[in-house]
Amino acid sequence: MPEEDTARFLAMVAVIYVENMLKLEGGAIGEFVRSTLLMALMDMLIELDVEIGWDDILQEDSSKGIFQMELENMDEMTDYDDEDGIELPRELSRKSLGGNLIAEKLDSLMVLTFEHLESCKVSGRLIEVLEPLLDSFRITVLTAYKSKFTQFVIFYACALDPENCGVRFATLLADIFVCEDYPMPFRMSAVAYLASYLSRANFLSAPFVASMLKRLVDWCLEYCKTKGGEINPIPHRLFYSACQAMMYVFCFRMKSMMDVAWFKSHLLFIEPMLKHKLSPLKVCLPSVVDEFCRQAEAACLFTSLDEFVFNCSVESEHSKAFGGMERLDMFFPFDPCLLRKSDRFIRPYFVYWSMVRPPYDDDEVISDEDFAGQELDIDVSKMSITPRNSLAYWMHDGLKEPRGMPARIRPSTSPESL
Repeated sequence: MPEEDTARFLAMVAVIYVENMLKLEGGAIGEFVRSTLLMALMDMLIELDVEIGWDDILQEDSSKGIFQMELENMDEMTDYDDEDGIELPRELSRKSLGGNLIAEKLDSLMVLTFEHLESCKVSGRLIEVLEPLLDSFRITVLTAYKSKFTQFVIFYACALDPENCGVRFATLLADIFVCEDYPMPFRMSAVAYLASYLSRANFLSAPFVASMLKRLVDWCLEYCKTKGGEINPIPHRLFYSACQAMMYVFCFRMKSMMDVAWFKSHLLFIEPMLKHKLSPLKVCLPSVVDEFCRQAEAACLFTSLDEFVFNCSVESEHSKAFGGMERLDMFFPFDPCLLRKSDRFIRPYFVYWSMVRPPYDDDEVISDEDFAGQELDIDVSKMSITPRNSLAYWMHDGLKEPRGMPARIRPSTSPESL
């Protein structure tokens, strides 16, 4: 039997095997075998996942920022799924993973898993299924080197039940990040997952995202006060990971975060934190820093950015050192899913960069069609037109602490705010 035919036969066997695993999990003995079966399933998925090399997916262009590359990928819609009527971006599976039998096998198994999660939602036991999945995520997926697809099983479970599963997953990631019992790579990976999840999940409310950002801001402020020191990517990798995570979320959620009333006072501490002598703006991924600063300036979040000069096409030695050999600084685990069949499940709950309307694009006309079927927390009607640069600072322990509230985030006195 030719090698390709053998691979397809084994893939068919794997599909039948997983189907029966999931039937057992949903059957009479499910409560006794649930954890074992679901963890075995996640192990199977991650083993296939890591067999797909990054070279099989997309080639990173170091001369372009991550946001620009995603927009270019979405510009040309050349593939079309006749069966479902779904247009696929140029770089999705049919072009970049087409013919990859391992990817096709993984795709089929993930679809089975997604469908099983839907049945669990209908039967009211999705939260019970989530716990063993999270155990497997913590033990297997989080420790895998740049897992590409398996994590979307958790993403989809969260999308089906945002208030329970969605909140539970984000809280777990934040807890791992702040827990000193976990090794450094685990904590860096956890905060990368948290940032990507908060940015891409359109089913998470703005207040909840703000609460997660508050945890990051509070942790970073405490780090600045207790650790201190000068710019140094290696010993302060965790701090830079948290700063980059925070900025990455703001790139996707800047407008909605500015409109969360209780979060406004916490926004005051972001500028002094980023201007601390640890200099996170000079260490984190330049394309993230550049986009964040453009939006922050347009939203009047900062008093001045004149002291910083950014070029997202140039990586400094500090930035490269911070990412390490694993390049964890470039790990965004919930980037668009490149598996064709799986993408149909993820797409309705996913925020693509092309859907984001940053503050510097406020002059553009935004139509209702731009957000059809999406639940983005963006409301341009609440944008302030008050003057900028009304914040004075004083120095203490290396941090510039605010004495006044910037005009953009002053509490509104309009009837809408009462």
